Amino acid sequence: MDKDLIDRLTIRQLVDNWVVWRDAGDWSRFRTVWHDDGVMQATWTQGTADEFIAMSKEGWAKGVSILHFLGGNSIDLEGDRAISQTKMTISQRARVHGVEVDVVCTGRFYDFIERRAGKWGFVLRQPIYEKDRMDAVDPAAKLQLDATLLASFPAGYRHLAYAQHEIGYKIKKDMPGLQGPEVEALYARGARWLKGGAL
Repeated sequence: MDKDLIDRLTIRQLVDNWVVWRDAGDWSRFRTVWHDDGVMQATWTQGTADEFIAMSKEGWAKGVSILHFLGGNSIDLEGDRAISQTKMTISQRARVHGVEVDVVCTGRFYDFIERRAGKWGFVLRQPIYEKDRMDAVDPAAKLQLDATLLASFPAGYRHLAYAQHEIGYKIKKDMPGLQGPEVEALYARGARWLKGGAL
């Protein structure tokens, strides 16, 4: 089989394993998709892979429910480095002002992935948040959001941020969205890194 195709299939399997093992709480296997210096960026936590795993475990113990679903994937490959973009949704169930809600956020995982000593692994995972919505699980429930608080979060993930804020997380407010300087800076960073630049 063509080496380029094998690399692309291996990278896609890495992306799939991230989602399946993370959402299943299979933390020992989940750790294997990261390089030792891997970094995770999210609305509710930013840090090393080990810090992300610790925060995820802590959230699980508190009943935090965040799931991921994947769609199409595109990979830019340059030798031992790759930028992988994968369409995704983040689905979170939470209680907001006493009402059980589902929040669905659509976006992309923008991943810096590298082969070291023959092994592909995540160096940086940076989600791009494109649009989201919040719905009461019970259609008859009355949900009233604080309009000022909602508007204080970026448009691409404001409902997700609102729900995460309500359960006690500090929200990062400058994550990349579908358009704007944050996502343009991310694309430029990815292009430089693919050409051998520092992360």
